[in-house]
Amino acid sequence: MIHKPNFFVFTGGPGVGKTSLLRHLQAMGETVVEETHRAVIAEQAAAGGRALPWDDFAAYCALCVRRDIGKFDALVEATGADATGRVFFDRSLLDGFDPRWAAPADLAAAARDRRYNRRVFVFPPWREIYETDAERRQDWAEAEATFPRILEVVARFDYEPLVVPHGSLDERAAFVLAEAARALAAPR
Repeated sequence: MIHKPNFFVFTGGPGVGKTSLLRHLQAMGETVVEETHRAVIAEQAAAGGRALPWDDFAAYCALCVRRDIGKFDALVEATGADATGRVFFDRSLLDGFDPRWAAPADLAAAARDRRYNRRVFVFPPWREIYETDAERRQDWAEAEATFPRILEVVARFDYEPLVVPHGSLDERAAFVLAEAARALAAPR
């Protein structure tokens, strides 16, 4: 098992401000890891692939989880298992484990063996900032329905959800940085 308490996950449905906050933190000097899901959608669409959430949901989830496992492992290898600098992930391998998908046992085991900080930042639906685009086709109802599914996955993998309150980027950054500092200071 690899436990990286300095790896912090941002998760939530589409259009809730995860990436905007990640970019804000990056501008403040924090280390960040880009989201896999949008990249997979863009690549599959460009290549005429079917591993898309609206074509082959299982193939899409499996591809995202495998890539996120690879990102986790590569970052551990690049920084060393004992590195302690904060790293914020825009989604993680947890995001591929949608309850509507029967994940293969090997991928679920791989997820259990790669541990982020126990406290996961969950972004709730936020109608005022939600919008669709080429990779984000979900309507508002689906965006809202995603929130309880994410909470289910967070619990299933024994993580503690910390709901990020709505607010300005500065307010959200202050919340995340304070909670990350508190999580790193807490006994393990």
